[in-house]
Amino acid sequence: MKLKFRKLHEKVVSRVNPASIIDFLFLEDVIGPDDMRALLKFRDDPQQQCKELLALLHTSANPQAFVHLYLAIKRETSLQWLVKDIDKFTEQSVTSVLQQLDISESTGYLELFIFVNNK
Repeated sequence: MKLKFRKLHEKVVSRVNPASIIDFLFLEDVIGPDDMRALLKFRDDPQQQCKELLALLHTSANPQAFVHLYLAIKRETSLQWLVKDIDKFTEQSVTSVLQQLDISESTGYLELFIFVNNK
């Protein structure tokens, strides 16, 4: 997932307003309060805010950061074009990525994935 977002960096930065995505990542504890405050400094510049968010996720120690980012994007009906672009980079499904990260159903991520896909 990380590589997919790296390849789509310019498209994401130029066409995505990250406000709701940041909220989702904060709620999922992917980014902390300090990260949230730092990102809010750029609220008047969505492109810079998106760049900062992606840079933060690329340096994150959280191995599931980009899976959560994908789930946040998938929730946004206006970003379905991006979901298609992300999915184009490989035939590997998000379910496969989740399995590779060894995320079990008990963690709630699979349930979240199913919920988001059924929206």
